[in-house]
Amino acid sequence: MPQEDLTLAIEPRDGAGTTNSRALRQLGKIPAVLYGHGSAPQHIAFNARTFDDLLHRGARSSLITLTLGGRKSDTALIRELQRDPLTRKVIHADLQRVSVDEEVHTSVPIVAVGVPLGVREYGGVLDIITRELEVAGPVNKLPAQLEVDVAALSIHEHITAADVVLPDGFKLLTPPETTVVAVEASRTAAQVEEAAAAPAEQLEPEVIGAEATPVEPPESSE
Repeated sequence: MPQEDLTLAIEPRDGAGTTNSRALRQLGKIPAVLYGHGSAPQHIAFNARTFDDLLHRGARSSLITLTLGGRKSDTALIRELQRDPLTRKVIHADLQRVSVDEEVHTSVPIVAVGVPLGVREYGGVLDIITRELEVAGPVNKLPAQLEVDVAALSIHEHITAADVVLPDGFKLLTPPETTVVAVEASRTAAQVEEAAAAPAEQLEPEVIGAEATPVEPPESSE
């Protein structure tokens, strides 16, 4: 899937302390650091709602054009996000300067496409085990996501990282044998299968009509 044109307006910020960052968040902004290409790290901030919208449009693994005062200043990739543990809102970001023709190493999210045969016909469950793949390639051709066709997967079948088709000019950095998606039997079906395979419990047969052991009468006290 081709990248969208993602643009983010940034502004410089003074200082990097907790008080400064808290004040920015109260104004609806996210404090961040922009680094790379041999320049000193630059403390910046940007609108939280705009950034959240970019994340929903694939900015986590896409090239972002940064503007300062209405003019293009840099192109960058998101390298790290810090989130509030309760609200999950982004509270800080690290961005890395990247040229449009530069080769980068980055993570690209996996998206499963289709309904597996094992789910449709046998009641199985699709398990996405690896949600991102590490790849290397030209940043201006970096896909927003990698689509994996799972329609043909039956029960106990899987797709590895080596099976995922990458765009031209990209190479896989994730170990090729890494399992990406798999289809397994549902918990209920697995329990039925285990019960059918288990040996029947051996019970002692009940003897019908066996003579009872006679009970001696108590001795006379006379």
